[in-house]
Amino acid sequence: MDFAGELGLSPRLVHRNLSQQDYRDLELHRDEGVATESGTVAVKTGIYTGRSPQDRFFVRQPPSEAHIDWGAVNQPLEVEAFDRLHALVREVMEDNELFVFDGYAGADKRYRLPLRVVTQRAWQAHFAHNMFIRPSREELHDFTPQFTVLNAISARVEDWKELGLNSEIFIAVNLEQRLIVIGGTEYGGEIKKGIFTVLNYLLPLDGVLPMHCSANIGNNEDTTLFFGLSGTGKTTLSTDPARRLIGDDEHGWSDNGIFNFEGGCYAKTIGLERDREPEIYDAIRPGALLENIVVRDDGSVDFADDSITENTRVSYPLDHIANSEPSGMGGHPRNVIFLTCDAFGVLPPVAKLTPEMAMYHFLSGYTAKVAGTERGVTEPSATFSTCFGAPFMPQHPAAYAKLLGEKLERHSAEAWLVNTGWTGGPYGSGHRMALTDTRRMLAAIMEGELGDAEVTPHPVFRVLVPQAVPGVNSQLLNPRATWADGDAYDAKAAELAQLFSANFAQYGDYAKLDSAFPNTDI
Repeated sequence: MDFAGELGLSPRLVHRNLSQQDYRDLELHRDEGVATESGTVAVKTGIYTGRSPQDRFFVRQPPSEAHIDWGAVNQPLEVEAFDRLHALVREVMEDNELFVFDGYAGADKRYRLPLRVVTQRAWQAHFAHNMFIRPSREELHDFTPQFTVLNAISARVEDWKELGLNSEIFIAVNLEQRLIVIGGTEYGGEIKKGIFTVLNYLLPLDGVLPMHCSANIGNNEDTTLFFGLSGTGKTTLSTDPARRLIGDDEHGWSDNGIFNFEGGCYAKTIGLERDREPEIYDAIRPGALLENIVVRDDGSVDFADDSITENTRVSYPLDHIANSEPSGMGGHPRNVIFLTCDAFGVLPPVAKLTPEMAMYHFLSGYTAKVAGTERGVTEPSATFSTCFGAPFMPQHPAAYAKLLGEKLERHSAEAWLVNTGWTGGPYGSGHRMALTDTRRMLAAIMEGELGDAEVTPHPVFRVLVPQAVPGVNSQLLNPRATWADGDAYDAKAAELAQLFSANFAQYGDYAKLDSAFPNTDI
């Protein structure tokens, strides 16, 4: 039986596993996008230019329901409601023109997930082609998916309240049927993050830690992981001409090392400049797919223009990065780096973490939103996202934290906190850390220059601050010294420390990490 029959569909026309050129031709022929001077196609994702986390649901049924951490992030959906959504998706796809991508999530063949993505837009299948691992011709010959995504952008749910939804948009995951149905949104990231979420459910059951992180590898085969929420520089800093990029967003850590979940990168492009990020800039060539970018009449693009959205993006196959790791795999990490963009301007630019501190900051997942990034945000706003990826973690945070602690200890990995945010004052009065200084500090970590460095515990956050980093002004390492008013620094640091402690109160079972807690008594 062919795939359409298996899915209960009778489409009018099916385009399956196309080439990059075929995708480009169809996108332009169907007016899904416009050509740019780089030979790429730029598309728009409609009114939704980012994910809709409030519209993601899991079908509540055994046996998976026993492993899911139900709540505001992992919302339940009744089986009957899912069946209604599934029927609606099939209905709008019936007698329609569909696009199909078959591929894998997971570079390690022992853990990879064969998947199928079915869409109503050529560019969405192109996005899947870029982001997932593309099979060989031989592998496609007998390809059998173990998970399917049906993305029906034209599906609209009129009685969404009766079904228990929050809007007419839905991203509904049925772990038992191994099926995701999407409707009402054209944003391609829902496909990528939907599969990432599925892997975050499945892999811990096999003792593999799924991670929202980037990874690269040096000439000495030393692997480094970079955790960080949006805006912390995870993609930019892991894309290093001196190191091979394993992947920029999603990885697993098994007993045999690190492996990329994906076959491509999904980089932010707002403010992109060749001088600052040459590897990403040069990856935008035929085959790459631009999203929500402003394209001028002559085909040139304006990366500084955020009139459509600040969340402008480009997807491209991993081999568009000249210095990438083709296997998508690496050994056990030597260094694990937690990136944070601290808009309060009080965290040090680099600090070493004990294993207890590493688990504390992993569970906290801190960064800060700043004024102008979201409607209503006028002051720096602390954001805590468990495991640096709470929206994608179906199991309880303890499942992931336990695996991280075990793997750090077993493989003697060093953990670090790196602040890419503000110094000399908070957002509005201080200034952003210079990218050159951050890169120099990261190089010192990865080249082993800080392994025996003299460190001093921070008086508030207790993290271990190096007293010197080769090539970096030592004054920058002490954040209080960069402020004109030391008392103002102390007040702001105490404010952030209280926010950390208030957030961590939910993890009562981890009170034993008290040595890692910020000092809120000063």
